[in-house]
Amino acid sequence: MTRIRFQQSLDELKEQLLVMAGLAEQAIQRAIEAYRVRDLSICDLVNRSEMAINRLEREIDQAALDLLAMEQPTAIDLRFILSVIKINADLERVGDAAKNITERVRGMEQMAIVDLPVDIPRMATLASEMVRKSLQAFIEGDAELARTVLTMDDAVDVMNRAAYKSLTALMAEQCHLAPQALNALMIARILERVADHATNIAEDVIFWVQGDDVRHNKKMKTVPDPHAME
Repeated sequence: MTRIRFQQSLDELKEQLLVMAGLAEQAIQRAIEAYRVRDLSICDLVNRSEMAINRLEREIDQAALDLLAMEQPTAIDLRFILSVIKINADLERVGDAAKNITERVRGMEQMAIVDLPVDIPRMATLASEMVRKSLQAFIEGDAELARTVLTMDDAVDVMNRAAYKSLTALMAEQCHLAPQALNALMIARILERVADHATNIAEDVIFWVQGDDVRHNKKMKTVPDPHAME
């Protein structure tokens, strides 16, 4: 494979990943809209896009592995391909997160809509912004923009802790609202994970551009795990 053809293949790999990124970001936005308006038809759209994301994940992984097998990339190209493989996995998990939210929405179909002490749309907006910024950093090869994503993760963690505290208190005080509160609590936890995936993407951009491994530099999270309540 000539160097020109190899560079074209890298560009094509990047384009594939950006298509997948668009689907994943759209899936999260649709899932939250489905939660907001309790529209199961939107859930169906998310499920179909999740299948497309899974297909793209396999195609991107195979294309990346083919490039590694057919060429001896330079250090920065090698870091790029490895980062694509890792970002690919995180985007697939964002798609999974969107589907998990829709499953919660389906479970709430017969439940009364009530006001809960948590702002799920606001939390989703912040998590989606993190995904968007991390991908913008990837498109532009901007390590400094990627670093701004790392700082945003703390805000999502704070919101998740606040949701856990307020919703568990509500379940204890008003047992009849426990099903709605539990679903909202689970969705908040899912969104916290979406933010974590955005953080991973940002870390991979930094690794690709600067060769710096910034993983595990932050303190371990101490967010209570709502799954322990199930």
